[in-house]
Amino acid sequence: MMSTFAAGFSLGLSLILAIGSQNAFVLKQGIKRQHVLAVCTVCAISDAILIGLGVAGFGVVVAQFPSIEQFARYGGAAFLLIYGGLSFKSAFTQSHALDTAQNVNASLSKAILMCLAFTWLNPHVYLDTVILLGSISTQYQPNQLAFALGAMSASFTFFYALGYGSRFLAPLFSQPKAWKVLEFLVGIIMVSIALSLIV
Repeated sequence: MMSTFAAGFSLGLSLILAIGSQNAFVLKQGIKRQHVLAVCTVCAISDAILIGLGVAGFGVVVAQFPSIEQFARYGGAAFLLIYGGLSFKSAFTQSHALDTAQNVNASLSKAILMCLAFTWLNPHVYLDTVILLGSISTQYQPNQLAFALGAMSASFTFFYALGYGSRFLAPLFSQPKAWKVLEFLVGIIMVSIALSLIV
């Protein structure tokens, strides 16, 4: 059970670590110390809802069509290998740096609306949470709930750590080299999980 929770946590964390508009927004809010609790909570709860839908939905579908489980295993592994490869490519060929110079509106309602937009209007979030985590969760029957709780815990841990720890990380992530290291680590996690699914 704990190993299933850990698998969900590590996969959820590796997916959410990827550089994106949502993480950059949370990071900027944290650096500016504006509505950090609200922003982190909205992001984490949104992820938890999507993860729950993915895990619950795929459980029902697999019960009706058992052959989907094999497809989900190898399809999920293939996606993770590609995702990991893109992380490695980004680590070695791209130069990222956090730009915190842009102004973020101080209004709580606008900050929450921005946060919801970054989360729910991002097609990658559905691919990561509903489809990928939902399909991979089928490999952990009958402990899919533990897998889902692990992935959800990763979201809460990450967003609160990012929001409240960002003021200390700001100088670090203004340097492209820090992002390269992060992308490389994400790539390693993705590939290792993909290989564990295949083996």
